[in-house]
Amino acid sequence: MLGNLVTSLFLHERIETTVAKGKELRSVADKLVTLAKKGDLHSRRVAATVVKDAEVLRKLFAEIGPRMAERKGGYTRFLHAGKRQGDNAPMAFVELTDAAEATVEKVDMSELTGDADDASASAEA
Repeated sequence: MLGNLVTSLFLHERIETTVAKGKELRSVADKLVTLAKKGDLHSRRVAATVVKDAEVLRKLFAEIGPRMAERKGGYTRFLHAGKRQGDNAPMAFVELTDAAEATVEKVDMSELTGDADDASASAEA
């Protein structure tokens, strides 16, 4: 079960699961990212015992491992997401730490507030 969860995490870089499964998933995922940072053949073979999908394993060692090279730990983030509708089970999001940083673009706050128009109008006067 944890092998499937960690495979989905590395494939999608963010998954929603129950809190209990998510807490166990963090330790497995962090160990696999540490193996991916090493990048040698033995690390790849150890990771292949958990991650059965060859494409996800390639992504782990070719993309995720090098992205996390500067980090010393804390490769996953755990966010509580409320309760599940059917059985009221506590749910959570588990995501790779840099996944949110990679998708969020910097936005100039003056564009959102409309201050850019005021600044350009005063510069013309």
